[in-house]
Amino acid sequence: MREKINTILDNLIVQDFILFASVFILFITLMVLALILRRKKNISRLIALVAFLVLLAGPTLGYIQMHKYLFKNNIDLTREQKLEFTKAIVVEGRITNSSDIDFKSCKIIATAYRETPNKYKNYILRLKPLQISSIVIEDIYKNQSKEFKMFIEPFTYTKEYEVELKSSCK
Repeated sequence: MREKINTILDNLIVQDFILFASVFILFITLMVLALILRRKKNISRLIALVAFLVLLAGPTLGYIQMHKYLFKNNIDLTREQKLEFTKAIVVEGRITNSSDIDFKSCKIIATAYRETPNKYKNYILRLKPLQISSIVIEDIYKNQSKEFKMFIEPFTYTKEYEVELKSSCK
């Protein structure tokens, strides 16, 4: 448990600490405002509720949105082919750094899903993928693209499937 916490803290950047501090300052400010308006009970309770919602949801949603903006990238699936003599899928793609920051590393995750004609069933099938595989690509500089090739294995499914790529960069 201690290792996981240390890993999370080591991966935080300066902007994360600024976000957490500003959310905490906003929480304190709203709580002080609620105390000042304590004679007007309904308004005071509403402000206190908003303060606790900011404290609970602010860091998580802020972290997600900030990292989407700071570490913006485009990932394209260029080729995907199921191998006949091996139980695997070859996935080729390209990742492009479209942010203003050089990436130290990007983790690319390829996920294979079952595919059906029913769009609602496809949504449910995405909750339980057939197979997941990932690779890490190092050093992607501003406006640079890197091509990659990865394998999803073992892949024994014989019917229709779909491959989706996602990336997480630092």
